[in-house]
Amino acid sequence: MPVPLSDETLDELPHTVARPTYDRSTLTPGIVHLGVGGFHRAHEAMYLDRLMEDGRDSDWAIVGVGTMPGDVRMRDALKGQDCLYTLVLKHPDGRLEPRVIGSMVDYLFAPDDPEAVLAAMVDPRVRIVSLTITEGGYHVNQVTGRFDPDDPALQADLDSPGTPRSAFGFICEALRRRRAAGTEPFTVLSCDNLPGNGDVARAMIGAFAALQDDRSPGSEPLAPWLAEHVAFPSSMVDRITPVTSQEDITALAEQFGVEDAWPVVCEPFTQWVLEDSFPTGRPAFEAAGAQVVDDVVPYELMKLRLLNASHQALCYLGYLAGYRYAHEVCQDPLFVTFLLGYMEHEGTPTLPEVPGVDLDAYRRELIDRFANPEVRDTLARLCAESSDRIPKWLVPVIRHNLERGGRIDSSALVVASWARYAEGVDEQGEPIEVVDRFRDTVMAAAARQREEPLAFLEDESFFGDLRHDERFTTAYLGFLRSLHDKGARATLEDHVNG
Repeated sequence: MPVPLSDETLDELPHTVARPTYDRSTLTPGIVHLGVGGFHRAHEAMYLDRLMEDGRDSDWAIVGVGTMPGDVRMRDALKGQDCLYTLVLKHPDGRLEPRVIGSMVDYLFAPDDPEAVLAAMVDPRVRIVSLTITEGGYHVNQVTGRFDPDDPALQADLDSPGTPRSAFGFICEALRRRRAAGTEPFTVLSCDNLPGNGDVARAMIGAFAALQDDRSPGSEPLAPWLAEHVAFPSSMVDRITPVTSQEDITALAEQFGVEDAWPVVCEPFTQWVLEDSFPTGRPAFEAAGAQVVDDVVPYELMKLRLLNASHQALCYLGYLAGYRYAHEVCQDPLFVTFLLGYMEHEGTPTLPEVPGVDLDAYRRELIDRFANPEVRDTLARLCAESSDRIPKWLVPVIRHNLERGGRIDSSALVVASWARYAEGVDEQGEPIEVVDRFRDTVMAAAARQREEPLAFLEDESFFGDLRHDERFTTAYLGFLRSLHDKGARATLEDHVNG
């Protein structure tokens, strides 16, 4: 029978399952993490577990926090097994490598007890609050680049700062209380896929604090103090972490004898590049394999414009061509040629020098990673939330190349394939479940494009003024017409061979 995961049962696990040999009872919290999902548990929590296994940084354990209704499931899974979980590396040859991660010592579901969350964040032992709240969680208006406060949770927090509901609300109220208590502010560490994620977090949280100040004119303003005293280092994060499936849970139980309510699966590769700006201290992340540097930007742009943009380059066309997994697409020579061509001729020319990185080797390594059949990363996952991804990952590539006379055809095909995908019906007439926080907007635009070919490009919050660029629209319209008339594969063949 599989062993239910808990502190008491760690010694009962089969020898094939690595587990903490450090004394978890000696760990004390140093980090509160908002937005505990698969990626955080495969990344930051894993790096900390490595350090603790080496006998260091026991005062940097994680308190996880969920603020969204869907986080109830994470609460129940983690609290039921002492915040332990299994991280399973999926090697390309089919080998599974499980390890129980022990770096998280508590998990708090904010709606259950907001004061408990604030108490954890105000604790002087906590010196970092880290975030994986998704790209959309920063509430950036895509047209103006400014803070968009329309989210109902944000509005509630603007009116009642002492009882927060949102991530921004908790951060600002915790900082307000730390200031009042004379406790040094924590560092806010974004781990989300955003260009300049630290700068974005600083700007958006600062703007939120300023709005709170405006609505509480009798209180001591927070925004100026936050701007002066709180650090927001940028980071670049990279590890393909697909959604955990029931098959993954079953395989862990049957092959390794571990009963885990919510394990995490991921590829073997991992990369974390951090800006070294932690005034109140940090774990020795570099000792666990992270890169701590003065400037994250070159690494960040490399990842966003090669890896992330390539995910968008493969997902819509792959889905329309009948594939459902990334590895299927990247075992198809036609798609591999297309992806390498995009990366070499359109993505790479937009990058500054990336110290210590062979970009040709990096591009080919990406294809190998995408082609890992064991990861089983779904195209549906990669296609989700495109309105947050394309504007940040691909549109800057298009703009850069248009301004400099560079190539833009592959990028135009990717945008056209998103437009075709957003129609919500595949080439066999089967429905596509479009997952996007602006689903109604993008699908309504896609529904008009057979009669109004540029309808999908009209939303300036996604594309700016690209619909007025004749060079781009000529390429885009040609590809969109071909996708409608010939289908994804034939369109791709024409592009690659033409």
